[in-house]
Amino acid sequence: MLNLVLFGPPGAGKGTQSNLLIKRYNLVHLSTGDILREEIAIGTVLGLEAKSLMDKGDLVPDEVVISMISSKLDNNPSVNGFIFDGFPRTGAQATALDNLLVEKGTAIAAMLSLKVKDRELIRRLLERGKNSGRSDDQNEKIIANRIQEYNNKTAPLKEFYASQNKLSEIEGIGSVEDIADKLNEVIDTL
Repeated sequence: MLNLVLFGPPGAGKGTQSNLLIKRYNLVHLSTGDILREEIAIGTVLGLEAKSLMDKGDLVPDEVVISMISSKLDNNPSVNGFIFDGFPRTGAQATALDNLLVEKGTAIAAMLSLKVKDRELIRRLLERGKNSGRSDDQNEKIIANRIQEYNNKTAPLKEFYASQNKLSEIEGIGSVEDIADKLNEVIDTL
């Protein structure tokens, strides 16, 4: 099974590249934000638990998110694999995900990390903000803070996958097609 963690700072092109990978390799996109919203909308026990916590302003515990991911894995037995988006974000989450996947008889094949310089990220997000309607893509100060948060809190997760020889860093500059080709090269050698 081809399980990938697509990684990179805001504006690196994860959404665009994720869509291409999903089509090429017949993968299921697992976005923890989407999963939470879906579980809440259909009123599952886990969804109701998550909603109760979120309504109080609390974070949804890793165990609840892992249980939701487990359910998604079980509900998609015939796919070639999954792209994980927005999870894991910490070493503890990565360990929990690894343990879950071992229980399911599979593992993360690779973390594909898109590298883009901060200045280019800011340019891209400001450009996206002109059409997206997202206020967080229209303010350079907010964008810079989001990138800094990524660099401080999330980027260290690369070390977790590097220690397992699963980290591939891909230059995220160039045309969409060029970047896709670089990602495909890595995946095709897995």
